[in-house]
Amino acid sequence: AFGALSCRCTALPSRARISTTSKMVMPWEYRGQKSFFGDTTPLPEWSGYAIVLGFGAFFSLFTTALVYIDKVYNKTEHTSEFFNTAGRTVKTGLTASVIVSQWTWAATLLQSSNVAWKYGVSGPFWYASGATIQVLLFGILAIEVKRRARTAHTVCEMVLARWGKAAHLSFIFFCFLTNIIVTSMLLLGGAATVNALTGMDINLASFLIPWGVILYTAAGGLKATFLASYIHTAIIFIVLVICVYTVYVKESSTDQIYMGLQMVKDYSSAECERIFSAGGKSFYEAGKYSCGPVPDNREGSYLTMLSGGGLKFGIINIVGNFGTVFVDQSYWQSAIAAKPTSTHKGYLLGGLVWFTIPFALATSLGLAGVAMQLPITAAEAGSGLVPPAVATHLFGSAGSIMM
Repeated sequence: AFGALSCRCTALPSRARISTTSKMVMPWEYRGQKSFFGDTTPLPEWSGYAIVLGFGAFFSLFTTALVYIDKVYNKTEHTSEFFNTAGRTVKTGLTASVIVSQWTWAATLLQSSNVAWKYGVSGPFWYASGATIQVLLFGILAIEVKRRARTAHTVCEMVLARWGKAAHLSFIFFCFLTNIIVTSMLLLGGAATVNALTGMDINLASFLIPWGVILYTAAGGLKATFLASYIHTAIIFIVLVICVYTVYVKESSTDQIYMGLQMVKDYSSAECERIFSAGGKSFYEAGKYSCGPVPDNREGSYLTMLSGGGLKFGIINIVGNFGTVFVDQSYWQSAIAAKPTSTHKGYLLGGLVWFTIPFALATSLGLAGVAMQLPITAAEAGSGLVPPAVATHLFGSAGSIMM
């Protein structure tokens, strides 16, 4: 009797383990697919135009209305100085939300999950921490801006006053290049996502996306962009909470994701070939799918911080982001617009709050994509389509719209 009882007791964890990890095998609807999106899109093409033009119109009308209400009821005098500096009276909360919105590029939402897909849990950490340092340090610089250049409007204006024309021209050149790079990344990242989810022409999406921003900025000035940034940040965190809750509570659990990642790490090439096959013929190629151990990770695990690829990415991320923060006029503009007592608080709070966006999104959607063995290719991941793919799998059309 004791032997039978002991056998029964040892069998239970085994059955529980099988039932727990079985959910992490590739879902049946994706068996035989060479890529997640392929030639089809989860949303019709007209929805792409509706999202791009609808959101642009909404933010233009809503933020312009808020600025008008402020002008009428608060008797705020809208001069050219107010248009450029928002009156230099922005408080801590709005400053922090603006920093979060400014630093939340398309890459923040899309490529952070790509590095989770490639390197495991170390990728989101290095992405988030490697881009938070600069914003926190900029808070110190912002204090000095309020102390020494209280009436400044741009960083180049300060350079001209302090170092002369030669340095001024040099900074104009590098600031201009930074704005081109940042704008290109934002537009192309957003347009690529809209294109993958709706089939909308990527060139037309790149052309239409900025018009909403142009309109409300022209109508309301810097104050309108700050109000829009607050709404952006609120929407991002609502989507973030929904994604994290769905992955780790509603549809799965931390144990299931953990065991799924352990299973994927232990897959051999033969097992990966069986998973990624159709009609008895495999289309698996090493490096094309996140299947099997991770190169340069300790024991090939997705759950280790000892990652060679993750560390290299972290170093590049830290060094590169110093340029995109300290030579980006938008961060100087936020310091100029903030109240002197709120400047450093806003940057510290904004940097810490921003950390949660790429880290939480990538450790939920990015790792879930690997654990569930969705047929996401390296090309799709490189284009930032890991979050849209996982969101579409979890929520259907609603997930595509959220992304």
